[in-house]
Amino acid sequence: MVTIESAVSLKTGDSAPDFELVGTDDKKHTLNDYDKNGLLIIFMCNHCPYVKAKIEAIKEIHQKFQDKIAVVGINSNANHEKYPDDSFESMKNVVREKEMEFDYLVDETQEISKKYGAVCTPDPFLFDSERKLIFHGRIDDAMNPDAKATQKVMINNIEKFLNGEKIEKDFDPSIGCSIKWK
Repeated sequence: MVTIESAVSLKTGDSAPDFELVGTDDKKHTLNDYDKNGLLIIFMCNHCPYVKAKIEAIKEIHQKFQDKIAVVGINSNANHEKYPDDSFESMKNVVREKEMEFDYLVDETQEISKKYGAVCTPDPFLFDSERKLIFHGRIDDAMNPDAKATQKVMINNIEKFLNGEKIEKDFDPSIGCSIKWK
């Protein structure tokens, strides 16, 4: 497992790069499909222990804000021979097993992860209603899979955004496994 910290790629105020990706529901999804007050895109995968440790927190975010914030997972990992848990069929299984109710899309070409500058899993990007980046960073302050979160960073930032308050720190790096590039 190669651990890496997310890096500044898109800057605050940058537009979300468009995409057209297939989801675990076998339908194509585009950026324009998500027309809520905000959009949280999380680059993630199935085998990474950092992602596994955050699934319940991601589900909590989705459940708490589903009327106002669209949550989308994107799996950009390649090398399914070495990481069979990240295959499209495994993605479908994880959605069922973990009862994930948010869209989970596959980025087979890795073009989208590169456009966003995602480098690790999980690597979350929060956008406003105009699809401008307002926060890039961690879900919570538990920075290893065994740690217990004491601060819900993403929830706090979404609440600030929805209340019209300023997000103090627009980049707060997440940490996780490196994206498995082709």
